[in-house]
Amino acid sequence: MPSSSRRPARPLAWMIVGAACLIVGTLIVTGVSAATGLRSPAATRVTAAPIAHVAGAGSASVGEPDQCIVKFAGPDIRVGSEQQLIGTLYDGLPIPTRGGEVFTGWYRTAAGAASVDQLDRVNGAQVVACPMGSETLYGGWMTSAAVAAQNVGVPILMYHQFTENPAGNNGRLKANYDYIGAFQDNVAYLSQKRFYLPTWDELSAFIDGKLYLPHHSVIVTDDDADPTWETMGVPIVTRYKVLTTSFVITRYRQAPSPSVYVMQRSHTNDMHSAGADGKGKMVNFTVPQIVSDLDTSVQILGGARQVLAYPMGDFNATAEQGLREAGFEMAVTTQHGYVHAGTAKLELPRMRMSYGMTQQQFIDIVG
Repeated sequence: MPSSSRRPARPLAWMIVGAACLIVGTLIVTGVSAATGLRSPAATRVTAAPIAHVAGAGSASVGEPDQCIVKFAGPDIRVGSEQQLIGTLYDGLPIPTRGGEVFTGWYRTAAGAASVDQLDRVNGAQVVACPMGSETLYGGWMTSAAVAAQNVGVPILMYHQFTENPAGNNGRLKANYDYIGAFQDNVAYLSQKRFYLPTWDELSAFIDGKLYLPHHSVIVTDDDADPTWETMGVPIVTRYKVLTTSFVITRYRQAPSPSVYVMQRSHTNDMHSAGADGKGKMVNFTVPQIVSDLDTSVQILGGARQVLAYPMGDFNATAEQGLREAGFEMAVTTQHGYVHAGTAKLELPRMRMSYGMTQQQFIDIVG
């Protein structure tokens, strides 16, 4: 999930400090004007502002203009309210637990939670609107047996580069260059059919058996952050509001995310090339070398450590240990398959999307 600039609730002391600074500033301006015999234009413009709007003010119950107070309700839901930043994706919505049952997610209405209505569900793939300044989300539960019986498998789609040529690009990497018209058809299908787009924290909880994900859940990823991704792919996922993870080689790209619907995560800093044995550097490096590279990448990406894409798809026990020591919880591979409850988090399979795949083949993959 993209990191958020959500600001925590601030204590009353900050409100007092803010008001005091405003009063002191007024007295200083007035004193200077009196000493010089001049009427200060600034002094005539100083007005009292509502305390909730003074920089540094705010509380858990009174939101700032760009904040939404989110409250949580439902059977056996014991989660305190929190602030979310309006105009950004919901960030880090809680995933409560209850013995013997699985959390089914957050919903706009109590009825939606009771019926586990996928179209009513809210998560970090959606932008916070909150026109009233506060809202209540409703949670629900399902038995572990009922969740297991559904046997949900989540496809993680893997794209690379794009081309505007329907005949494709020539060269050994032709399969990597998906025709942009086909990509648009893929994304439009996900949007029109209202697929559920889990965040990485949701996928982790799903793997642990703590969160229910519905059939028709899918995660969209793009590797390398190639220029064709930003110029061709990003406008499409933005237009259709489809959350996508862009795995960035930070040696070559340091720019911030190009869209609110694009989460940038690490594809390492400088391990996306061959090592001594012809395989990726990551399976040639020592654990300290891996950790050093990942720390650099994470710093460039603003601290996001949750998930990584193995460069060139190569990994081994040393690479996995390096990820653990660098603080990563999950990693995606180039191996073919779906993610199920219990899937190894550092060996997540994906579904490669290659040039020449038909729309029907795509539908067969995602459902």
